[in-house]
Amino acid sequence: MRKIAIIGAGESGAQLALGLQREGYAVTLLSDRSAAQIRAGKVMSSQCMFSTALDAEGQMGTALTEYYESGSVTGITSFRLRVDGDQPIEWEAPLDGPARSIDQRIKSALWIETFVAAGGDFRIGKVTARMLEELARDYELVIVSTGKGEIGQIFPRDKAKSPFDRPKRVLALNYVKPDAGAVAGTGDAIRMSMVPGVGEFFTFPGLTVSGPCRMMVFEGVVGGPMDRWTDVGSPEEQLERSLEILREHFPHETQNFEGAELTDDGATLLGRITPTVRSAVGELGNGKLVFGLGDAVVLNDPLTGQGSNNATLAAKYYLDSIIRRGQQPFDRQWMERTFDEFWRGWGQWAVEWTNDLLKPRRDHQKTLLSEAAEHPALAASIVNGFDDPRTSYPWWFDSAAATDFMQARKEEDTSAFDVRDFRSALGQFATGVTVVTTVSADGRKVGMTANSFTSVSMEPPLVLWCPSKRAPSLGDFEEATHFAINILASDQHVLSRQFATPATDKFAGAETTEGIAGVPLLDGAVATFQCRTVSRHDAGDHVIYVGEVESYKHDGGAPLVFHSGKYHATASHPDF
Repeated sequence: MRKIAIIGAGESGAQLALGLQREGYAVTLLSDRSAAQIRAGKVMSSQCMFSTALDAEGQMGTALTEYYESGSVTGITSFRLRVDGDQPIEWEAPLDGPARSIDQRIKSALWIETFVAAGGDFRIGKVTARMLEELARDYELVIVSTGKGEIGQIFPRDKAKSPFDRPKRVLALNYVKPDAGAVAGTGDAIRMSMVPGVGEFFTFPGLTVSGPCRMMVFEGVVGGPMDRWTDVGSPEEQLERSLEILREHFPHETQNFEGAELTDDGATLLGRITPTVRSAVGELGNGKLVFGLGDAVVLNDPLTGQGSNNATLAAKYYLDSIIRRGQQPFDRQWMERTFDEFWRGWGQWAVEWTNDLLKPRRDHQKTLLSEAAEHPALAASIVNGFDDPRTSYPWWFDSAAATDFMQARKEEDTSAFDVRDFRSALGQFATGVTVVTTVSADGRKVGMTANSFTSVSMEPPLVLWCPSKRAPSLGDFEEATHFAINILASDQHVLSRQFATPATDKFAGAETTEGIAGVPLLDGAVATFQCRTVSRHDAGDHVIYVGEVESYKHDGGAPLVFHSGKYHATASHPDF
């Protein structure tokens, strides 16, 4: 049984500990506080967990389903945005999947208690760098999931991934009783207000230690009109200052919070965060290595609510990688590759998107926000970036892509069906997942994820796939004579996401061999088909590519399955 120590029992550390425990690992979880102390302490975050992260919780077995099923946690189903200016903008759009917020004091305490009840080794105490050296001698893998204190400095700052050297916002957070902030028709919505040059205010329902509550989150531009918290001496003074700021800068929210009361003595938080990405591998004085996770290595400003989501997704990536490692050593190369998988598959997108929102809006972004008030499909696309920031690329960052994206969303609004609902209906047909690859005229490797693949004919051997006319790499496929269909294995979901998201180098970290006409073939695929393009057919907003198979191989194994917008693994039907 492999021995693993995890320092920090927060969002990432506790969930990883529970996931590993379920898989039969001998896990020691260390925290500076007991479950009871955490539950009775101060709030730690303004966590709002979106659908993708909630799915990851479910896969790790850490979802607090008893709270969801009891209805004590309000499902947040929409997002309302207000942007003040010469011409104020206000609109609301639905989230594709519900979000939920449970006070991290509840979650961490319950996760610890669940871990202990299942026989886990839980230790309370402050972990020093010296103690880390001792742990690294006794355990096969030591994971640090807290950036607090001296151990947080073990992981050097990655300057290339950390554009800021100081905080961009000052944070103030209050948990207030649920009767405050309630607005007819928006009880299950996140309400976010932006005032350029001043900052942001957002509010949403949640569950805290005393029961249902509402979060009040202030994000003030450092040095700006909302940077007024240094003289606050008590929770009551912080709430009063919060109401003053509402009256001055967010008057449309003022009446919603008059008479607001804090939920408990620990219901406030103040802070300034410098968004920072660190190396995930730390070297100790004795030469041993420790592995960073969550806030220890990726610290995001709370503006986009990605902190808890990032931590949960990181725990899932690490859990999968540890399981795949089997009995091989947890060396530096493995640590770097594991973090890189998380960074390429999720982290970089959330970090870059959040960092961009900390800056003033560019012209094309102002246009996107303004046009969204008239076009529901565009508004929904902006809103669902909070669930999955990868969907905001490249159009949120690039003006030309934004123009094209806006046009596509406007067309959705005039289509015969509700496009999002129609896509959901089509998603009920379960498919495999492929990455289609080719080589460009200038020798670049090109690839995109696709599930629109099927066999066509046995004689001659024909297959087809259907790329979108808006796919950035469509021109490369049009110029190429050959392409390859790589059917992904169940453990290649990271590659699926990687090739589905815009990136400078989609092949980073992917192992390939060279096929016919130089087309790259992905190692580890359950089957590959090397094809010569024989015809293309116009088909609405897609193109049908028909290829004749010139070579193929199939190593077998479990394929990756996609159904209803989520990845799945195959299983034998119980009736057979």
